[in-house]
Amino acid sequence: MKTIGIIGGMSYESTLHYYERINNQVNKLAGDLNCAELIIYNVNFQNIRKLMLEEQWDKISEEISRIAKVLENAGADYIAIATNTVHKIADYVQNQINVPLIHIADAVAEKCKESQVLNVGLLGTKYTMAEDFLKDRLKQNGLQVFVPSDEKQIDEINRIIFEELCKGEIKKESKQYFVDTINDMIEKDNISGVILGCTEIEMLVKQEDLTIPMFDTTQAHIDSIVNYSLEKTK
Repeated sequence: MKTIGIIGGMSYESTLHYYERINNQVNKLAGDLNCAELIIYNVNFQNIRKLMLEEQWDKISEEISRIAKVLENAGADYIAIATNTVHKIADYVQNQINVPLIHIADAVAEKCKESQVLNVGLLGTKYTMAEDFLKDRLKQNGLQVFVPSDEKQIDEINRIIFEELCKGEIKKESKQYFVDTINDMIEKDNISGVILGCTEIEMLVKQEDLTIPMFDTTQAHIDSIVNYSLEKTK
């Protein structure tokens, strides 16, 4: 079994899901008392969020790379960043370490292709929807990607993520807003699936809420992490 290094805390709510599901899946597959060989470095998200708002991504790159090196030196065979937005600097981090980084976009793209869903909507933080770092990686994997065309929708989705979901708050009206936005994209963009491109969104939106397949980046990432850990994927 390989040792996985997780960079977590962005937010801690999503990292809880990573820890629990990775161990559950490893135990289910390996049996007995087996659980994951796992090292987590939990950052203080307040500090990272402040740098995000100040657009100081160079400092975020340096800090996340430093943490990745700490995990590598502690014995991690692979690194995973337990959030979508910080994959904005994934390529930089990969270039600073000597072990593979398991990219969340590659993981979810594989799930979409397995289901033969290539025309997808992407929801996430404003960084994820407005910038190209995740969209381009998904397109490199053969997907056609759409995001909400209305700037107000993007801003409201971003607000719900940071002001509610990152604090563990689940509101019915926020769930309905996400569902309405997805239905709007089905009508406007003819999407045949939707990627929940933020590790907190799956706390709010479930498959039974939608009429098209939902692809959760958190679960897709976790599946890849477990496959690497059990050496099912090289």
